[in-house]
Amino acid sequence: MIKQLTCFLALIVSTLGAFAQTQMSGKVVDRNGQPLEGISVKEKSGTAGAITDKLGNYSVNLSSGTATLVFSGVGFTTEEVTTTGKTFADVTLVTSVENMGAVEIVGTRSLRRSSTETPVPVDIIPVSRITNTLGQVDLNQILQYVAPSFNSNRQSGSDGADHVDPASLRGLGPDQTLVLVNGKRWHQSSLVNIFGSRGRGNTGTDLNTIPAAAIERIEILRDGAAAQYGSDAIAGVINIILKSAVNKGSATVSGSTFITGYGKSLDDGNGKIMDNQTDGETFNANVNYGFALKNNGFINLTADYLHRARTHRPNFTTPNPDDPRRMAGDAALENYGLYLNAGIPITAKTSFYLFGGINERDGSAFAYTRSATSERNVPSIYPNGFDPLIGSSISDRSGSFGIKTKFGQWNADFNATLGFNRFEYDVSKTLNTSLGASSPTSFDAGGFQLSQNMVGMHFTRGIASVAEGLNIALGTELRQDKYKIFAGEEGSYRQYPNANDAPGGSQGFPGFQPADETDRDRTNWGAYADAELDVTKSWMVSGAVRVENYNDFGWTTNVKAASRLKLAEQFALRGSISTGFRAPSLPQINFSNTFTNVAAGVTSEVVIAPNSGSLANAVGIPALKEETSVNASLGFTTRPVRNLSLTVDGYMVNIKDRVVLTGFFDQTDDVIGDILESRNIGSAQFFTNAVNTKTTGLDVILTYGTKAGKGNLSTTLAANFNKLEIEKINTVPKLAGKEDIYFSDRERYFLMASAPKHKVSFSVDYKINNFSTNLRLTNFAAIELIDYDPKVEKFKGRTTTDLSFSYLVKNRVTLTVGGANIFDVYPEYRPDPGLTETGTRYEAIQMGMGGAMYYAKIGVRL
Repeated sequence: MIKQLTCFLALIVSTLGAFAQTQMSGKVVDRNGQPLEGISVKEKSGTAGAITDKLGNYSVNLSSGTATLVFSGVGFTTEEVTTTGKTFADVTLVTSVENMGAVEIVGTRSLRRSSTETPVPVDIIPVSRITNTLGQVDLNQILQYVAPSFNSNRQSGSDGADHVDPASLRGLGPDQTLVLVNGKRWHQSSLVNIFGSRGRGNTGTDLNTIPAAAIERIEILRDGAAAQYGSDAIAGVINIILKSAVNKGSATVSGSTFITGYGKSLDDGNGKIMDNQTDGETFNANVNYGFALKNNGFINLTADYLHRARTHRPNFTTPNPDDPRRMAGDAALENYGLYLNAGIPITAKTSFYLFGGINERDGSAFAYTRSATSERNVPSIYPNGFDPLIGSSISDRSGSFGIKTKFGQWNADFNATLGFNRFEYDVSKTLNTSLGASSPTSFDAGGFQLSQNMVGMHFTRGIASVAEGLNIALGTELRQDKYKIFAGEEGSYRQYPNANDAPGGSQGFPGFQPADETDRDRTNWGAYADAELDVTKSWMVSGAVRVENYNDFGWTTNVKAASRLKLAEQFALRGSISTGFRAPSLPQINFSNTFTNVAAGVTSEVVIAPNSGSLANAVGIPALKEETSVNASLGFTTRPVRNLSLTVDGYMVNIKDRVVLTGFFDQTDDVIGDILESRNIGSAQFFTNAVNTKTTGLDVILTYGTKAGKGNLSTTLAANFNKLEIEKINTVPKLAGKEDIYFSDRERYFLMASAPKHKVSFSVDYKINNFSTNLRLTNFAAIELIDYDPKVEKFKGRTTTDLSFSYLVKNRVTLTVGGANIFDVYPEYRPDPGLTETGTRYEAIQMGMGGAMYYAKIGVRL
């Protein structure tokens, strides 16, 4: 009886204990909001425990309603959460390397704030996780398909822009987005875009010099931030975070090819306009590995090789003697990159860091055709005419190093960052017509280079005793930029005396002349202060001010205010207002290109005149000054149910005095024609502050993740809606009334086409055991351009479809096959290629003119 009673009482106790258990659930993410799989969740004084799944979710039955949960994982700091009165808790873990290196999220200098808690929108692109699902291997094209506010197009027939892809954020200029690497300002390309459908007259950063294999994640701040980071941050900031993992790595080999000619958009109603073809073969191989050093130090190395063959997109299925370009398509390239990221502790509070790399790229792109009967051909050399090849040799060097330490309660960062970009042209399969049959067929055409050297001191301090927490940041930076143009060999630019006044210079791309050579530099100094205050646990406010002085145009001061208000546990409002600026780049100020022509014994020159030169001054073009902006944004974030999140952000960006390249003024002009004639200049273009614009838009991102059967399903809908208006054309007084030349209708349409009305992407990822698949649909808005006719040409909107399948073998090897643009969609064709910017039946807009591309990848975890 006693034994039975004891058993009965034990049953009652255990039953009551079961009823007393509390179920606790939630999600574990890193500081960028990315789910963490395999994190241990344990009850501190009990036996309950769980492991997070692939979506970062956990669920654990506690022995009582009051307990302490311990969250831990390899490479992460341990966090403890008290469960009193809770049944749900999300947790953010920080890696131990981040703890040592004090990594901040772009847009905030507080180490306490995650990307989901900032008062302005920050997108986190986990590059290291998504590259296996994408066919694209260069950074510009990766971002083109995963970030809706980012736009980039490969150009064709656009000289230097064929070799460096121009890219933009929120439809603004390529040089109106600041690029950081590990939070440090990165140098721009030395190229200024003269031709092409995007970024005409702009400079920008060549993102493709950084191997995707070296990148852990990319943070995209979609808000003006010049008051925090300085010049260029009008549209936003792209912060590239390099890998820092240790004792592990990866190696990837991939290959792809375009298989095109079957898409419905290639039928003009009278049959196909392109035969089936396979070209543009790409081979990419890279390896990354991190080595552990003493005291949590690390060195992470990446080597990358990329080969890409040309594509050929003929204008007609049968050759046409009047075809302006018999050969057209994407440029060929060979690219070699080596990057490193290192952190070395010196003492318990001090560490040394170093990151950067080298990149070498050789490119080759077809110029416009010279027909057999053209005055620019020598039939004895090219009986059937010729297609010049514009070659490029681009060298990029970068390095950033410094010391991070603590002085009392202050975190300090002393940094030096160096950057260098050199662009050299060569032209082959060409000739100098004025030399006749004795002409060489290849030339060194010169080029340009840009360097940036910067030193800075940065200090931050968190004060927990002020309200719910105050963070203060102070800093100063000194930067020097240098720009140089160097001439090509004489035959690349000279017109030699000849009986027929045959044109001189290398056909396809005339070289830079000694008269174009320049060697200029500029220095600027800046200082900033910003603060973030958590007034309550639900309301934070921030403010920033930055002053800078440039030795060419003087002082500028910019301010920013932002706030985030948490109205409910799963709903928050956020907004900001700021002023900004962009200093004109040294290439815009000093670029010069001269082509000499002799006709009927009269010598004249066609020039892009440097803004800093005497000709610009003589015709009344003032020295370039800074572009100025006012940014405002307002949005909200919400998680109405678990695993469903929605962010909506509206924005407005007003920019004054945007720098543009004017049209050609010639000797017939009634105002400056005499000045040009007196200098034997046939026609001239100038860089000038000429355009005021207003951009308004809306960004929407909706994500949802759930279990589906035995697997995990995640979906993302991301959209950018955009409208750019040209409010005013600012001519100089001397050229008033000449707006049609100063900034023609054709140029205006190019500027507006760079800001498409929308881009919407929808992606679905499904993982079950070792199998995963990804489907992505991307819709590009309709575009309008003015051709050489001139008339407005309307290009219908297009949708591309990407699909990939991956399988994980023995938890180490990932095999992936897939296709990008699998239905072979092209921009709407034009009936006359002679009227387009590219000289083909397609413009370099929307998804470009590559067509369907299929690929295979093998990735190995090391």
